[in-house]
Amino acid sequence: MSRRPLNRALDGFTSTIFAEMSALAMRTASVNLGQGFPDFDGPDSMLQRAQQAIADGVNQYPPGSGDPMLRSAIAAHQQRFYGIELDPDSQVLVTAGATEGIAAAMLGLLEPGDEVVLLEPYYDSYAATIALAGGVRRPIRLEPPDFALPREAFAAALTPRTRLLLINSPHNPTGAVLGADDLAFVAELAVRHDVLVVTDEVYEHLTYDGVGHLPLSTLPGMAERTVTLSSAGKTFSATGWKIGWATGPDELVAAVRAAKQFLTYVNGAPFQPAIAEALQLPDSYFDGFRTAMQDKRDRLIDGLTRAGIATFRPRGTYFVVADSRSLGYPDGYELCRALPELCGVVAVPMQVFYDNPDGARHLVRFAYCKRDEVLDEAVRRLGTLRRN
Repeated sequence: MSRRPLNRALDGFTSTIFAEMSALAMRTASVNLGQGFPDFDGPDSMLQRAQQAIADGVNQYPPGSGDPMLRSAIAAHQQRFYGIELDPDSQVLVTAGATEGIAAAMLGLLEPGDEVVLLEPYYDSYAATIALAGGVRRPIRLEPPDFALPREAFAAALTPRTRLLLINSPHNPTGAVLGADDLAFVAELAVRHDVLVVTDEVYEHLTYDGVGHLPLSTLPGMAERTVTLSSAGKTFSATGWKIGWATGPDELVAAVRAAKQFLTYVNGAPFQPAIAEALQLPDSYFDGFRTAMQDKRDRLIDGLTRAGIATFRPRGTYFVVADSRSLGYPDGYELCRALPELCGVVAVPMQVFYDNPDGARHLVRFAYCKRDEVLDEAVRRLGTLRRN
């Protein structure tokens, strides 16, 4: 074929690092600490509700905005945890995971040439969907060891061409959590420059060491300009169900819906009532899950430290960032490609989450959303590197 088959906006986005490293893990029978999916199931009541929904014939298209039961449960969740009042009919949209929510938000809210200020490193779909929408990325780098928000650089990134701020907290892949002061700083800028905000809060229930999650939409002047994205995958260990949601003011949710209806249209009919039930689980579930994940974080960090691998302690998500130089590799990608053959473990190089990876090539990410025995085996294998 003489004509170019690929949309130019997708140059560089033909394959994800997660697909590459997960395939490598399968091919080498390695312990996969690369892609962020649990190797355990979510609450039994949720699983049973999905099975019952299938048996009851909930297998056809749900309503375009999502099952009314789930939309009501999402609105109730926002009120319960954050005091946010939402109309489930006009201010809640069910999406195919938060990833589709991100795509629909970028396609529905951006015009070609609009600038998007986002935190770097970033979840890889951000760059791809901004490109598809014709937007222009303006990344602001978070630096180790604490990956704190660089306020001066962030403020300087906003220009008359800025249309949208894309804020991810708790932050993947660094595990940073923006505190109240940082969020107030972002909110003040958004109001002063009159820009839209999209927040990715999929790890909202996974913050540690007494650190809480504060939705940006609860700050003064933010409710009317913010689309909040979240999902069930991380909170309920059901990443394959792909049930997410977008919430916010009517007109912004309508814009996201306008794009979303031409992506998946709808999805996951029998899973939607199951997630509605899960969102109503008692506080003991959310507290217990958070505690269990914090224990796994500490277990992995302690093991990596014993193996001689330097790490940066996250305050949220289920990822630990490590320094490949502590294993003698200045380039994290080189380490990640070598690890399966060296010791049978897979991690993800962080450099793929940067526009310009210079200064961050030594960073790699390990996922700890795994059973304890799997984490222990991974640490045991990694420990052999120093002895080889």
